[in-house]
Amino acid sequence: MSPTHDKHSSQGLLQAQVDLWHHALGFVKSVALRCATELRIPDIIQHHGGSMTPSELASKIGLHPSRLPHLRRLMRVLTVSGIFLVPEVASPDNEVSYGLTPTACLLASCDEVRSNLSPFLSLLLDSTFAAPFFGMHSWFLDEHSTSMFKKAHGLNFWEMAEQDDTYNQLINDVMVSDSNFLMDIILREYAGVFLCINSLIDVAGGHGGSARAIAKAFPQMKCTVLDHPHVVEEAPTSDHVSFISGDMFKYIPPADALFLKWVFHDWGDEDCVKILKNCKEAIPPREAGGKGIEREEHEWKKIFMEAGFSDYKIISVLGVRSVIELYP
Repeated sequence: MSPTHDKHSSQGLLQAQVDLWHHALGFVKSVALRCATELRIPDIIQHHGGSMTPSELASKIGLHPSRLPHLRRLMRVLTVSGIFLVPEVASPDNEVSYGLTPTACLLASCDEVRSNLSPFLSLLLDSTFAAPFFGMHSWFLDEHSTSMFKKAHGLNFWEMAEQDDTYNQLINDVMVSDSNFLMDIILREYAGVFLCINSLIDVAGGHGGSARAIAKAFPQMKCTVLDHPHVVEEAPTSDHVSFISGDMFKYIPPADALFLKWVFHDWGDEDCVKILKNCKEAIPPREAGGKGIEREEHEWKKIFMEAGFSDYKIISVLGVRSVIELYP
């Protein structure tokens, strides 16, 4: 083996080691982001004019002086990962200052963004949600386990929500924040789909974040939320949205249109067909006025057709998510 070849081979091995470390320590970026959110760093920077030095942050947060070097490292990690940015203009004492990227604005009360998505981050990085992934290998080897979550906790995701009030509240906070964020975009870019609809039911609509946004934009529309009793009981009252306790697998009340957001990816194909059949029963015919996986379009089409719908349309206007119209 030539010295040149040996050198390249050694460099290749060293780079492979770096890549391995990068993957093994990838979780550090996630927990660093969680730390910054729990310390309210995005909010603090936003309300300080959009830029702060680590010293200013430490003082505002109330950190012990011994933590300042570690705060600087935290901010550097989150700058490299695209959460914060370093403005071109340095502070008077030449200490690096940090500003907010559009991503960080999603975690702060920014004027440009109408919803704070920090509850979503809190859910994804909560130990209850994250722990099942550390048992992924044993789940693969256990042919009788239905999901990693249930194998880890003895309950599925929604059963856990029914029994754990704190976890249930976290999920509800996530649904509300996501609805506020997403509905602002839907109603700005795709409001036409709601025209000429007199009544709408938000199926599994939680605390009614989506329904409230729709009712506000279309006050003539009667908007109703259908969800489990333990969810409806805790929903805030509203003059424009009504709530019904029920089970979408058993019965969905009739309405001109049904709205489902973040529902089907939680269920298997058979359950999705069952839900959609109940949806079709709830929607009047045109002449009368009217287990969880991610799927590709051909898989969605199969489910829609099996449920008895005549046609569908997928509109990609929501980034990684889409609006899907189903026609009876």
